[in-house]
Amino acid sequence: MSKSFKRLKSVIGTVGLSRSTIYALMAAGKFPKSISLGERSVGWLESDIQAWIDSRISATNEA
Repeated sequence: MSKSFKRLKSVIGTVGLSRSTIYALMAAGKFPKSISLGERSVGWLESDIQAWIDSRISATNEA
């Protein structure tokens, strides 16, 4: 299976959260960590973002 990265704008569009919320959730250990792609560039594994979305759906269905 190939792995691909999502950049911040794409992550924001996918999850519907703001940049500051994403970074606050990361700091709290509640959102996937970003991966350094270069000196001033980060990305997230698309599979990690999808797993986070799936976990949010599961949590909602269990409530």
